Amino acid sequence: MTGITDDRIQGVSRRSLMLGTVALAAIGTGGASRSFAQEHAAAGDVPASARNAQDAVEAVRDAILRISREVWNNPELSHHEEISSQIHIRELEAAGFTITSRGTSGIPTAFIAEWSQGAGGPKIGFLPEYDALPGLGNAAEPRRTPGPAGVETGHGCGHNMLGAGCTGAAFALRKMMINNDVPGTIRVYGCAAEETEGAKVYMARDGLFNDLDACLAWHPGPLNATGLLRTAAMNMLRIRYTGRSAHAGVDPWEGRSALKGAELFGTGIQFMREHLRPTTRLHYVYTSAGEAPNVVPDRAEVLIVIRDQDRAEVDEVTGWVGDVAKGAALATQTSVDVNHFFGLHDLLPNETLVSRIQVHLAALPLVWSEEEQAFARACQRETNLPEAGLASAVLPVLPEITTGGSTDVGDVSHNTPTAIFALATMPIGVGLHTWPVTACGGTSIGDKGSLWSAAVMAGVGYDLMTDANLRASAREDFSRRKAGRTYVSPLPEGRVRPDGIPEHLLLRDGHDELPTGFLRKE
Repeated sequence: MTGITDDRIQGVSRRSLMLGTVALAAIGTGGASRSFAQEHAAAGDVPASARNAQDAVEAVRDAILRISREVWNNPELSHHEEISSQIHIRELEAAGFTITSRGTSGIPTAFIAEWSQGAGGPKIGFLPEYDALPGLGNAAEPRRTPGPAGVETGHGCGHNMLGAGCTGAAFALRKMMINNDVPGTIRVYGCAAEETEGAKVYMARDGLFNDLDACLAWHPGPLNATGLLRTAAMNMLRIRYTGRSAHAGVDPWEGRSALKGAELFGTGIQFMREHLRPTTRLHYVYTSAGEAPNVVPDRAEVLIVIRDQDRAEVDEVTGWVGDVAKGAALATQTSVDVNHFFGLHDLLPNETLVSRIQVHLAALPLVWSEEEQAFARACQRETNLPEAGLASAVLPVLPEITTGGSTDVGDVSHNTPTAIFALATMPIGVGLHTWPVTACGGTSIGDKGSLWSAAVMAGVGYDLMTDANLRASAREDFSRRKAGRTYVSPLPEGRVRPDGIPEHLLLRDGHDELPTGFLRKE
């Protein structure tokens, strides 16, 4: 096996690991040790489904790589993923899937595809994402160089690979089921806008995951790992202050500064911090703060994100934040509108699914060429990181840990047994949302991530399709962690769809006349 040895994983920066959490567990478990699953894989004790999944992925290799490369070449921001979503839909239809929903849950670039065989059988879901990020465009080169969309937009979170792996897993699983006449349903959810107001939350609100036996996902990262990761629940609020404008030099007493209301709100947030739990996170930006210093601002806005370890605690802190906003308005004689427009659930881990993923992870070849290692080391030189290259080792199963980060996969996990894992598609030490991630995603490094992740998910998916005891164990763990709690959507009542959808993509619901500007502007 080429690539780095396990002991070189030691000392990796915590910020660099998947969703900001894997490093805590990797360091805590002593990354040099070998997992039970890896020892068995090395000894040849690899499940037949893992070998068959790798063969099935090889058979659909071209389709998987078309998705990854074409989405990488056409990076689109959240809610603008017209080309990217159509690439997935095109390949799904060509592979025999039926698109059962377009514009799913009010989001024009979301969709659902399905394939079934036989009567009844289990239902397994996959969660491809495909939105890109602003400012992270890069060529497939180990240096800061404009990419297909310049530097304005690029896949700095690796969603081109993520989406290709998830949709590719559905292709491979379908092939395995046909070969062995296994009944069941494969469902692929086109998960638009993960980076902003994720479609999964809207889909969960509409009950679209409720009938699944399990759902599988992965994420690009600097290491190869899975575990009992818990992500934070989250709320997003817009705090809008309205005051009265006046000449700031001549008669400021005639005005009431909305900016002062927003600033006092920020001060109030700082005074909260001493009394918050260690799991609580509050972070915000001023999105509007006036335009001219000689005019008392009559409009100001703060966008704040509130996170905690579960919905009950995040809602408690959200109530306090709302009180601070009102207090600042009273103190500055302004008015305030607290707009809670989006939220997420925490991620519920599933020990049964994690254990099975670990077996399939350990069965992967995870072999890097010297050219790929050289590319990774060049990226590390450019970003002043140790030249450790790409990780080849599979870490032991990570213990149950809670992160300050959030994901809309959390809402899926509260509706069906769900599991996620990371595969190395970026150099050790590199964090997500950076240009090296974009660069690697357009090379054979990204290709391997797409193919390897598809093999893991197809293998686990096949095990779930054919093993009733495995499904029952996953459901039991899910029920234990839910502890009788009913899923309640974190979206505010009456919210139809996210903000920021381009006018020409908005779906017409038939109740109103076609709005002005509906058609694409030239």
